[in-house]
Amino acid sequence: MAYDKKNYSHIIKEYEVLQNAQKKELDHRKQEVYEKIPRIEEIDRALHTTGLKLTRKVLDKNADSKEIIEQIRQQNIDLNIEKGELLATHNYPVDYLTVRHQCSKCKDTGYIDGTMCQCFKQKLIKAAYAQSNLDAVLDTQNFDHFDFSFYAVDVDKKEGISPRENIQKIFEQCVYFANHFDQTNQNLLLYGGTGLGKTFLSSCIAKDLLDKEKTVFYQSAFKIFGLLENYQFNRGDQNVNKEQMDRLFDVDLLIIDDLGTEFINTYTNPAFFNILNSRIIDNRKTIINTNLNIQELVNLYSERVISRIIGHYLLLKFFGEDIRKIKMAR
Repeated sequence: MAYDKKNYSHIIKEYEVLQNAQKKELDHRKQEVYEKIPRIEEIDRALHTTGLKLTRKVLDKNADSKEIIEQIRQQNIDLNIEKGELLATHNYPVDYLTVRHQCSKCKDTGYIDGTMCQCFKQKLIKAAYAQSNLDAVLDTQNFDHFDFSFYAVDVDKKEGISPRENIQKIFEQCVYFANHFDQTNQNLLLYGGTGLGKTFLSSCIAKDLLDKEKTVFYQSAFKIFGLLENYQFNRGDQNVNKEQMDRLFDVDLLIIDDLGTEFINTYTNPAFFNILNSRIIDNRKTIINTNLNIQELVNLYSERVISRIIGHYLLLKFFGEDIRKIKMAR
């Protein structure tokens, strides 16, 4: 399972804080009950004493140990029955003097017999959502909500295929990419005009992978190149910059949106190449979205950047009518 180490440490701390809070809450409830029903405090002390006796007898190899163990267990049962009856008589729930766990499976420890509990996994997924920069859109931007009706069925004479058929093929490629994420070394370049679903499909892939406990980071090219420049020239909060820089290299999937809208200088171009090249070497996947065509990319970026994109990315061309205009017309 892939996860961010900082998220993991933070969640472990959350469990510790939760357990401490639950213990304090239980102590408070015990004190309340002991004051109202002193006999229950006596029972709890007796249960503690018999518990110690039971532990010693379990370790004892004497012939009479089994009989004594059974006697102690029966005594504990009787004490617990009396305790439950007293609580009920005074209108307390039977479980009032037990810890109220949020997760009954792992008892709010995060693990069951050394295996990560599902509640821990869900916390990691939730943290990854927030960290991905896509948290606000993934409820609607996922494969289940992709609408093919926005794409025309008439064949585009230039492309030799209809926008509908083209997007169906692209959709299948994106689903395959998500489903075979660990088995492929392929990256994706989604290119074409504005409003054709490139960012939406990137979000679909991100949603699928986040739910599979992968780490994802989405950011516009404009902000990434600004981060690269700020980090190089020590601008802004360096702790934040370092954390974001690490994500560019370390996350399972990096999504770079709107490539071509950023300001490029003599530093950012080689820094951009370093990100792409390092991720290829480490077999960490990248999706690039751009409104530019291939020739415009060639004219804008260095030969080394283009060679990495052409050689290691599946090029998926989008065409058709701007979906935003269709939505307004509808």
